[in-house]
Amino acid sequence: MEILELQGRNDLFEKAVQVFWKEWGSATNYKFYEDCMLQSTTTSSDLPRFYVAIEEGNIIGTYALLRNDINSRQDLCPWLACLYVEEKHRRKEIGFSLLQHGLTEAARKGYKTLYLTSDLEGYYEKYGWRNNGVAYGVGGGDIKIYEKNTSLL
Repeated sequence: MEILELQGRNDLFEKAVQVFWKEWGSATNYKFYEDCMLQSTTTSSDLPRFYVAIEEGNIIGTYALLRNDINSRQDLCPWLACLYVEEKHRRKEIGFSLLQHGLTEAARKGYKTLYLTSDLEGYYEKYGWRNNGVAYGVGGGDIKIYEKNTSLL
């Protein structure tokens, strides 16, 4: 398995947009994902960035590093978002590899802490992520915030 950043990988772009949108989008927001990912490939800024796990030429996992994961905690940055592993590849520690890659990338970019939101119970804790309260979404609901120090690698 290889984890690749989409910037500079035009050969993977269209397929990656499809995977991210299929797993995280809705019937009405394909253009949101396409535009966000397109802009990430052309900016000189360090964020946002989108990553894919590739095995035998297929995208089997994803994650993104974002300025904000569309929640109320605009004071926290960066966010790991869109962590996904294709179902037939789960239970092989690919999710852990993607999390570690995200922490390494955030550290390389100079960030001391990486954040994420999730409603999963126990998944992130087993990898040393600490619950840090809740964030509120635009729809009014709340979701748990997790954080991990990038210097602990």
